[in-house]
Amino acid sequence: MANNQLVLKQGGFTFKRFFVAHNISPMKVTTDSCLLGAWVPIKSDVQHVLDIGTGCGVIALMLAQRLEHQTCQIDAIDIDMQAVLQCRENSFNADFKNIKPLNIDVNQFKTTERGYYDLIVTNPPYFQSAVECRSSERQLARYTESLNYQQLIDVVKRLLNPQGLFCLVLPYHLAEQFKQLTTSNQLYLCHELQVKYTANKDYSLVLMAFSFNQHANIECQSLCMRDEEGRYSQQFRQLLADFYLFRK
Repeated sequence: MANNQLVLKQGGFTFKRFFVAHNISPMKVTTDSCLLGAWVPIKSDVQHVLDIGTGCGVIALMLAQRLEHQTCQIDAIDIDMQAVLQCRENSFNADFKNIKPLNIDVNQFKTTERGYYDLIVTNPPYFQSAVECRSSERQLARYTESLNYQQLIDVVKRLLNPQGLFCLVLPYHLAEQFKQLTTSNQLYLCHELQVKYTANKDYSLVLMAFSFNQHANIECQSLCMRDEEGRYSQQFRQLLADFYLFRK
């Protein structure tokens, strides 16, 4: 692992172990992605990981750190070439040689065998295109027209192995609709984390893990990122402890 200078550089986000530049990628480092990268349940036998819509590569990098003691390849794909170039740069600078950035539309993405991936993760586009983005690249990254939920589920059903996990983060108000769609497609919820940004607000995000196997008991948890004084909660600090440079 490279001994990176932990300085707060411009044009990206400084983690404990690496810097994620996001100055050319349409998708930046977001709290949603950081939560997902830290939370994803990881099995001991994971060998092949797919990050759909990798953007600057933050989720792929976080998973590479968590999987550094396992033999594992992470395919990080994105429809936008600038994102792929940024992910490649970040992976190289962090010295994660097991990340393979690929410029391809996931709907056309093929692998050598069906059910190849042990883990599929994504922070998917979720805005309907009622409002135009500043650029066509950001439009593709943020809006569901480039990858709607049924297309995403079809991809997962094709690429996830029978014992694998599919994990994503969505806005809270869209989660129930997505769960209904996965159930009708024989993908079943097994882990869920509901997230509030602050203690006095409603839930904002849901992190979910699905598998092909129905579970009698679904592991449901909740997390509040900040307390009443606006400070990061102890629970949030514990989840991101290996990644964030928290002030004392």
